[in-house]
Formats: sequence, structure tokens, C-alpha cells
Amino acid sequence: MKEFRVIAFTHRKTPLDQVGKYHLNDEEKLQRLEGLKASLNLEELIYISTCNRVEFVFLSDANLNEQFLNSFFGAFLKSKDEIKVAKAIEMAQVYSGPAAVNHIFQVAASLDSLVVGEREILTQVRTAFEYSISNGLAGDAMRVVLRKLVESSKEVYTNTPISKNPISVVSLAYRQLRDLKINKNARFLIIGAGQTNTNLSKYLQKHGFTNFTVFNRGIERAQDLAEMLNGKALPLTELDNFEEGFDVLVTCTAASDYLINPALYEKLLQGDISNKVVIDLAIPYDIHPEVYNSFNTTPILVETLKEAAEENLALRRDALIDCEVIIQKHILEFEEMIRTRRVERAMKEVPRKIREINEKAINEVFARELETLDASSRETLDKMLQYIEKKYISVPMKMAKEILLEKH
Repeated sequence: MKEFRVIAFTHRKTPLDQVGKYHLNDEEKLQRLEGLKASLNLEELIYISTCNRVEFVFLSDANLNEQFLNSFFGAFLKSKDEIKVAKAIEMAQVYSGPAAVNHIFQVAASLDSLVVGEREILTQVRTAFEYSISNGLAGDAMRVVLRKLVESSKEVYTNTPISKNPISVVSLAYRQLRDLKINKNARFLIIGAGQTNTNLSKYLQKHGFTNFTVFNRGIERAQDLAEMLNGKALPLTELDNFEEGFDVLVTCTAASDYLINPALYEKLLQGDISNKVVIDLAIPYDIHPEVYNSFNTTPILVETLKEAAEENLALRRDALIDCEVIIQKHILEFEEMIRTRRVERAMKEVPRKIREINEKAINEVFARELETLDASSRETLDKMLQYIEKKYISVPMKMAKEILLEKH
């Protein structure tokens, strides 16, 4: 466990609008992560990005000191800007060894989430691990981690009340919208057809809203969401030409920069100066902050949901102790799996070495003596050597595992 490392940007230490600066879009993600892994000589690397966190989970013997962090962020940001790198170091949370393992188990079980008890985080963590494993960024060790993360988190969700009456960032956003008592015929302009907007759309449909226009970079996903809502789908490239106005703007995309600036927002208004509800659940935010200063809006942002999230945590605080007990049990099991794996890796050369010894004995040391044996005797000797070879492989492996596990 000592080589496990985590570098994290979360709502606990980093303003949410800053968390988004470390988000990678799909087009550049693999290349950037491959470069980071190679430049820091990381054995395995996982990258997790959600609406309120960005985390790097990796294997390394390096100390997470200022020198390493300078190299890490210089490589990740592809920047020699000392101020930018120093800002990243200042905001980052770093964990090594057992603390890193404990942290990622807490994350997967939603105990470290902005909204404690939301199950979506496990899916997001799982997707991140599977992405890295399938793309060669991670391998055997992270497979073991993922297996135990899923087992631990599912037990937490099943056997504790932490996710009872579950809420999420999406449900908190809907509650704030609901409290505004928006007309059921309100015109919803939805930008982005990913999981977050899809989940929010289900709330809207369930509670009787009917007027939807969906924009998305990929028209097929826009059509899927629009069909579910009985609305209209358009490609994102047509947003600048949209002239039908809106009452509620909902946006959550993976754009790396502001998608809607004041000029575009004014154009979307079509001269309407009445108050508009703006729900921006993207990290980084899709809507330029100047929009809120220049126009009559009621914003619902991830940042503004913190107070409601704190109330949610207070209601679930008593369940945290039971969750911790479950997590620590699974961490102990994980440690045992890692120790066993290390023994297997350390001894993987034993079979090859034994075969080399056998071949040398047969072909060099006792070659002259073996020439005098008849076919039957030679066959018996070969069977005996094969038997001994198998025992020489299995017995040390078994003994090493028993000694190591008994020690712990």
C-alpha cells in the first residue's frame, strides 16, 4: 500500500470554479494522461473528474514533496508558468500510502462527496478506473482496488442509512428550482445531453414540465433526450441562431471554456428582459459570470448548493460511523490481497529459474551419465524431474504466503 498516491482537487479545499481548470475533455484526455504517466514514470494512473472533484490516483515510490508536485503539475498543465503551478500545489490535497487508500474508499462510498450519500459517485469512479485500465494507463493493482471499492461501497449503501432517501447535486438543483414555483409551461432550453442533464430532465418531466429544446454537440444524444421529453433536438452549432427564447436555461457540458458569454446570452433572450432561471451544473462553468451581473437572472450553481449539502450531511452524520467500520474492513481485506499479489509477483521468476537449473543439469552437468540410460530409465527420470519441478514451484509459494499472512 505504501506506493499508492492521490492528488485531489475537491470542494473541501478548492473553489469549485477552480476545480474545473483541471478537467480534461474527451478529445485530449488520453494523450495528456499518457504524457503525464510517462514523464513522471508512474506505474499506474487513474484520473477521476466529476462536478466537484478532480483526482489523480497513481502508483509511485516518490515522495509528494514540492519538487515532485512541481514536476507533476508542470507536466499535467503543460506549463512552465510558476504562478499557475504554485496555485495548483496550494489548492491540492495530497495523500500517500494508507491515507491515499482510505481516501479513495471514502470517495467511492460518497463520504467525501459534496452531497454525502449520492450513489452517482461510485459509477463515476468505476468508469474512471475502467477507462484507465482499458487504455493501458493502469493494470493489475488498480483492478484489485476497483474490485474492493465496488464491494465496499455497495455494502455501505446497502447496510447503512447513508443513502436513504438519496439526494444528489441534481436533486438539490431541482429542489431550488421547485421552490421558485416555475410555471409548468415554462420554456426550458437544455444545453448538453449528458448524464447530469438527463437526470435533471427526468425530474422535470416527472413534475409536469413539458416545453423543452435540447442542444448537444452530438445530435444523436440530443435527439435521445428530446425524444424522452417530447421536445426538440438541435446541434450545438445552431445555438447562436436560436430565436425562440427561454424561461429556464439548463446547461452542463464538458466544454473547457465558457460556452455562453454575455453577447450570446443576450441574443438568446430575444429582447426579453424578464427574470430567467439559469441552472449551470458544469465544472468548469458553462456560463460566463458576467452574465449574472449584466442580466436579470436567478442562478442555481454547484457552488450555491453547498449550504443544502451541509444540511444533508448533518442528517446523515450518525450513519458515518457505521460506514467507516465497513470501509476499514474492506481496506484490511484489500491490504491482504495486495500482500498476496506482491508475493506472487516477487516469486514469478521461480518457475523459470528452476527450469533453467533442470535444463543445465540435463544438458551439461549430467549429460554424459544420462547418455548411458536406456529409454525406459530416461522416461522415468524425466517424470521425476517434472514432479520435483512442480513441487519446487508450489511449495515455496504456499509457504511464503502463509508466513506473510500469518505475520500480519
